Amino acid sequence: MSTLTYAVHDSMTMLRRNLKHAIRYPMVGFGSAMMPIMMLLLFVYAFGDSIGTGMGGGRDVYLDYLTPGIIIMGVAAGSMSTSVAVCSDMTEGIINRFRTMNITRSSFMTGHVIGSVIQTMVCIVPVVGVALAVGFRSDASPLEWLAAAGLIAAIAFAVTWLSAALGLISKTVESASNKPLLVQFMPFLGSAFVPADSMAPGLRWFAENQPFTPMTETLRGLLTGSQIGNSGWISLAWCAGITLVGYIWSRSLFNSTTKR
Repeated sequence: MSTLTYAVHDSMTMLRRNLKHAIRYPMVGFGSAMMPIMMLLLFVYAFGDSIGTGMGGGRDVYLDYLTPGIIIMGVAAGSMSTSVAVCSDMTEGIINRFRTMNITRSSFMTGHVIGSVIQTMVCIVPVVGVALAVGFRSDASPLEWLAAAGLIAAIAFAVTWLSAALGLISKTVESASNKPLLVQFMPFLGSAFVPADSMAPGLRWFAENQPFTPMTETLRGLLTGSQIGNSGWISLAWCAGITLVGYIWSRSLFNSTTKR
């Protein structure tokens, strides 16, 4: 077999290992789904009427605006499990056993990342289900839903590589669970909950120029029919850039760690 074939085979083996861990410990994925669901219910039923009125509608208008932002927040929240899983493997000794085995070095990280993306996509399903149950309605065609799923997968892939690097620099599982909090908090400082043009000037500038705002606007446009403009291309550029940074960073950290 070629080097590429070996790499794919070893990555699939690591992927199966990580998916088995996810099935064995379902509460990790369940927790990633519960936080965005709770935020959705809190903002819709506690603040939906007042915010929706300010947006020229009511609770239903705000629900349609909020749901894409909650989905993006759920994707960001799912990255925490990757950081914890990578740090756990690096600190509990399993990586020493992998060193003695004839496996492709890159398969360890690839298995973690792809496994986490699959878990994140699965966890987004109940978030969308709850949103539909409480009144969210989408005008998206099947092709637009497919594009939305592709965008969610691209965002998950990008933030998961970044989260994997954060797991590699963490000394304990506890610190690994805290480092991705900044990534999870970023959608709050974008247009996920309120329009960026309603914010104070300094915060508005940050919201308009951070990666999660164009991602949210693109997903919102796909699901609700609002204008996307250049947000789609900007979102893909951010995804590519974050993926590249996370991949190079995590690969460098992993190689330097396993050489010691």
